[in-house]
Amino acid sequence: MKRVGFCDDPVFREHDAGPGHPERPERLDAVRRGLREGGIEGDLVALPPRAATREELLRVHTADHVDRLASAAGRRVRLDPDTAMGPRSWAAATRAAGAVVDAVGKVLDGALDRAFCSVRPPGHHATPRQAMGFCLLNNVALGAAAALARGLERVAVIDFDVHHGNGTQEAFWSDRRVLFLSSHQSPFYPGTGSLDEMGEGRGRGFTVNLPMPAGLGDGEYRRAYREIVEPIGRVFDPELVLVSAGFDAHRDDPLGGMALSAAGFTELMDVCLGVASGAARGRLVAVLEGGYDIDGIAEASAAVVGRMLGRPLPALGAPPRRPGVDALLEAYRSAHAKHWPVLR
Repeated sequence: MKRVGFCDDPVFREHDAGPGHPERPERLDAVRRGLREGGIEGDLVALPPRAATREELLRVHTADHVDRLASAAGRRVRLDPDTAMGPRSWAAATRAAGAVVDAVGKVLDGALDRAFCSVRPPGHHATPRQAMGFCLLNNVALGAAAALARGLERVAVIDFDVHHGNGTQEAFWSDRRVLFLSSHQSPFYPGTGSLDEMGEGRGRGFTVNLPMPAGLGDGEYRRAYREIVEPIGRVFDPELVLVSAGFDAHRDDPLGGMALSAAGFTELMDVCLGVASGAARGRLVAVLEGGYDIDGIAEASAAVVGRMLGRPLPALGAPPRRPGVDALLEAYRSAHAKHWPVLR
């Protein structure tokens, strides 16, 4: 069995996004319940969080952004119509970021094989300069930046949240050391992530977006990940894989419009582990992003973490042929084959 770290802490429940907000503390309780009911909670290594340092935050975020959020500590501040901070939100955000940076360090040092960070606030919408979409600091981007600071030359970020990770994309838009692969519902919030968004300069081609129409389920995701994500990821051959594990593509999620089941999430994690099977030697850190149906979060968390531990992939039949999916995959190949000939 793989040594998998798990980070969860009461401080993350102290982030207050406002009354009635879907990004609520009970999401983390659902993760914990899923692991317990799945019989895997006891197989995990506890990872206590620590606050990210200012130096670590400035690897991704501007000083103005960090100072703006830090100045809100102890107060209630609305940053945009969707995103707010309560008195303890800055403490939670810095520890969420620090937890991911620390998990990356422990995995790279060999103390752990993999890690799952059950943290909030989430992060993948936070740009270097702006909090948005429930996100204050970009936890996954900070983890990738920490790996680069240690001398890694190839880091992959795979984002299967139902929303596009615009903040992560922006952070590494011109950096060929980070391969950013995102599947997301489109058109949808935040309105980014089109096929032709591929990065620029030396980073051209290292942003790979797979916009998807609403309603896709296990079979369609399986084909997209097996036929597009996995081949590109294996050719890139990262030294570390980071996963933005959003569970809002679950079929019961109130904000998303996709139809993934627990088995579908297991398949996505299996692809992520396949991408990590080369130079990364299985090293992977997954970070909670979205997911707003409590039962959906519980079962998806158990599926994903169970696969990270080495539990077998459920037996799945051939994916159903759904009208339009062949054309969708061909559009992906046509857009990305110039930079990734493996798709031809």
